[in-house]
Amino acid sequence: MFSPTRGGYVPIPAEYRSWRAVPASHFIDSMMRYLGHEYYVGYLSAAEVHGAAHQRPQVFQVITDARLNDRSFDRVTIEFTTSAKTGTRPTTTVNTPTGTIKVSVPEITVLDLVASPAHGGGLSNIATVLGGLLGDGLLDVPRLAQLATDYPAAVSQRTGWLVERVATEVGVEVDLAPLDAIARARLKPTPLAAAGSRTGPFNERWNIVVNTDVEPDL
Repeated sequence: MFSPTRGGYVPIPAEYRSWRAVPASHFIDSMMRYLGHEYYVGYLSAAEVHGAAHQRPQVFQVITDARLNDRSFDRVTIEFTTSAKTGTRPTTTVNTPTGTIKVSVPEITVLDLVASPAHGGGLSNIATVLGGLLGDGLLDVPRLAQLATDYPAAVSQRTGWLVERVATEVGVEVDLAPLDAIARARLKPTPLAAAGSRTGPFNERWNIVVNTDVEPDL
């Protein structure tokens, strides 16, 4: 047995005895229910569940409505991010060896990654994830645009630019008009990389200053 939180205990099957813990997906749902917090598996951990992460994330990324410290148990590290909108984001239920977990739908996964690129390994890696989702037909772009209205307009602009770029590379046709309409409603140009310089080629369609190189691994 090991304790991921005070008063909560999880049995360790024989195959994980050397870990002195079990994978986070085996206990995150029961732990969060025990703590009484909304949550979903997000960012690159969600991308991995959807089959769009080219390599396994080093940490298990969880978005929650509570302020929780990250937790590490030998080989298992859980990284928590706080969002007041956790309970309203669409999720899908995924089976695990011990039950189920809540995982952000592909569209929310993309929007969360674009909104917080540091959690996705940077824009190039996010574009790689996007390529996997588009190539496998897992991303509903009209739904993406609908859900984007609940994020800052800059997220829609950056997402639109990335979807257009990646769709061309993977040879997928998508209807970008709904995202386009959101981007056009914003008067102020947005830098592609929020932390970068404010100079670079200007993309008129997305009202984006392309201030960084994006090189997806597709």
